[in-house]
Amino acid sequence: MFNLNSVFLFVVSGTFIVFVLCQAIFFLIRAYREGMKMGMEKKVLMRTVKTSIAFTIAPAVSILLGVITLSKFLGLPLPWLRLSILGAITYELTAAASAAATMGISISEAITSGQIYVTILWVMTLGIIPSMVLIPLFLKKFQSGMSVIKKRDPIWSEHFMTALFMGMISAFLGVVFKDVSKGLVGFISVFIMMFSAAVMIVIGLLLKKYKIKALEDYALPISMLSGMAFSIFITGVIGG
Repeated sequence: MFNLNSVFLFVVSGTFIVFVLCQAIFFLIRAYREGMKMGMEKKVLMRTVKTSIAFTIAPAVSILLGVITLSKFLGLPLPWLRLSILGAITYELTAAASAAATMGISISEAITSGQIYVTILWVMTLGIIPSMVLIPLFLKKFQSGMSVIKKRDPIWSEHFMTALFMGMISAFLGVVFKDVSKGLVGFISVFIMMFSAAVMIVIGLLLKKYKIKALEDYALPISMLSGMAFSIFITGVIGG
């Protein structure tokens, strides 16, 4: 039987992650030395490093939650690799579920076939590659075009960006609402989304009223954890 957590998969994933960590350490040392050459004070550099570490922890919590979520279906090595280097739970889970559906299985089912696993892996991996190619080649040109549009007609430019954002959100909403025809059970994902959104709104109100800066960095992890906790409760109540 295919093992989602085989030693081989851990070694492959670990090799790439260690390589990326070495890159980060290399450029950290180079940047620190360059700052010293420019005459920057050591305490300023250390404060910058400490601040960067603090602002890295908050997103890391969300990433960890994503790894835990995906590891239930795909084992630990693949989610660990994808979300540690380049990936997001919203994209990875959607891609994995779509790939599994084409083979007639649900992402909630145990994967016991290497062929299914590799298919899901390729869908998750190949789908993100175009962005790595298109952004370096065309981002500057796109930004220049948007600047021109904004100067000519600021109102239309704002509507255009809003439309792009709503188009992206609609792609994920399709996953949330796809099972509503199944009855109350199909609304579980909708209820979870609404609850997480409500938590985020409450956090936003607290930020606006009490100016709790630290809360801003952990808004996403808090809403995700709240949504996960609520999913356990609502699933038990509805019986999905």
